[in-house]
Amino acid sequence: MRSIYKDIREECYEANMKLNALDLVIYTFGNVSAVDRKKGVFAIKPSGVPYALLKPDNMVIVDFENQVVEGEMRPSSDTKTHAFLYKNWAHIGGVAHTHATYSVAWAQAQKDIPIFGTTHADHLVTDIPCAPPMADHLIQGDYEHNTGIQIVDCFKQRGLSYKEVPMILVGNHGPFCWGKNAAEAVYNSKVLEEVAKMAVLTLQINPDTPRMKDSLIKKHYERKHGKNAYYGQK
Repeated sequence: MRSIYKDIREECYEANMKLNALDLVIYTFGNVSAVDRKKGVFAIKPSGVPYALLKPDNMVIVDFENQVVEGEMRPSSDTKTHAFLYKNWAHIGGVAHTHATYSVAWAQAQKDIPIFGTTHADHLVTDIPCAPPMADHLIQGDYEHNTGIQIVDCFKQRGLSYKEVPMILVGNHGPFCWGKNAAEAVYNSKVLEEVAKMAVLTLQINPDTPRMKDSLIKKHYERKHGKNAYYGQK
């Protein structure tokens, strides 16, 4: 019998394989999930399984309370973080978490990624935020759930919109990205990694590089995302 979750399982599987193909993960690190809001569930990669061994049927179906609905394997250890983001941000359809080198380096340095150039500005108009490291009492509590709180609180404290800034660095940990679906979450993960790499190289060439000026940021963002956007095809 065809599972009612076949579509999100396949979406989740394809996104996880793309994460691996784009060199955003090593070994069994990283994960992507895909949500079905009508059914109140999401599909996520199983914990600790090498990408080469994954199959669509291995994707685990979980509800927003972190209960396994369907699947033979344990879900990703980051499942509670994904669930918290889905519960609190109603307009996201996919979440991705990687251990990509340059993104993680910025997270370990506990630094926002400054907006230096047009590649960054093509995707968002702010520095990429880095949430501060988690407080000890939260680390000792429900850690993965509290990572979701850490992300959402950072956006609240900075007055950021998750719709406009689809990515974050978690201090000492790494990046989380999201999008309208799992594929877009992976796309944003790759963009974040490349922007992180460019920023490192920029600061090596000139440690005093200034932040990009606002007029150029606005121009590049709006030509792709503004009401009169003209980038790409109709």
